[in-house]
Amino acid sequence: MTLTQKKIGIFGGTFNPIHYGHLLIAENACDQFNLDHIIFLPTGHTPHKAFMGEEMSVHRCHMVEAAIADNPKFSISYREIESTGVNYTYVTLAQFQKDYQDCKLYFILGADSLFDFDDWKHPEEICKYANILAAVRDNLNADEVDRQIAYLKEKYHSGFYRLNTPNFSVSSRELRERVMQGTTVRYMLPPQVEQYIRDHALYLNLS
Repeated sequence: MTLTQKKIGIFGGTFNPIHYGHLLIAENACDQFNLDHIIFLPTGHTPHKAFMGEEMSVHRCHMVEAAIADNPKFSISYREIESTGVNYTYVTLAQFQKDYQDCKLYFILGADSLFDFDDWKHPEEICKYANILAAVRDNLNADEVDRQIAYLKEKYHSGFYRLNTPNFSVSSRELRERVMQGTTVRYMLPPQVEQYIRDHALYLNLS
């Protein structure tokens, strides 16, 4: 890496809704790996999950925009949202690599995803375009994760690293359920995201 080469994190996710756990992962990635920038990448059509619809995609993007507005190191990419076909990570990262040829890319994922990484479409291509940062909360199951990282490093001859993050045991699913039930979500996600959910009456029906 040259002295001027920037390090950029690509953080993909449904972000439905984005919450403080996501932001903690991104902030700690910047701190632990000296990343210059994080690009949040809301997922579009994925091969393993049902598409949530165009309208919900717009809402998810707006919530990410609201959540990251005060951090100059964070930005959002609409690359997958604007794509009409099924999105595969290896294709998306190849496109990012073309856009950021002078930068070093880091793909951020949850540690659980390491254990089915072999089943992803062309995992060897993913490794060619980016190092992999696996987010682990408060070193939970760190030994198991480290063993999987060692296995993947050996298999793909690429960079896999543990990303340590503070424990924040709230999920987007739980937040959607709490909104539907009328339970408070205060202090679980940025207030501007909570306000957006209220203003647009999101998650009142999860069927």
